[in-house]
Order: sequence, then C-alpha cells, then structure tokens
Amino acid sequence: MERLGASDPQVKLTEAQRAEIAEVENRFKAKIAEREVFLKGLMDQARGTGNYGELQELQIQLARDLATLNSDREAAKQKIREQASGQ
Repeated sequence: MERLGASDPQVKLTEAQRAEIAEVENRFKAKIAEREVFLKGLMDQARGTGNYGELQELQIQLARDLATLNSDREAAKQKIREQASGQ
C-alpha cells in the first residue's frame, strides 16, 4: 500500500475544489440523464414500429454518447485535480 502512495501521491483538495468537482459530477449526471431519456424515447418508438435496425443504431449511439460524456467528466475532474497539485 505504501508503494502505491509513493508512485501516485494523493492530492489535497480544498473545499472549493471539492465543491467544483461535485458541480462537475452533477452537471454531467444531468447531461447523461438527458441523453438517456431522449435516446431511450427514440428506442421505444423504433421498437414500437418494429424498426430493429434503427433500434440497434440508437443503442450504439447511446453507448458512444455515454462513453464520451464519462470521458469528458473525468477529464474535467482531472483538470481540477491538476490545478490542486500545481499550487
């Protein structure tokens, strides 16, 4: 456990930085929920009309959008952490 800490030291965050990270989390949770609601509605329509090709495309699009949003969220949080380590 000590070796892990030596190669990747923990950054001490201020309350403002923790709040900023929490705001990033909340903002991206909202974006993810919005995207899921929108695309799942389209999926329900495609399923209802029997358009399974479109359904599959929408599932792929949802997975891709979620991966992008999660990556963007982690990048935003990492930027805040890097600012903390540069102080």
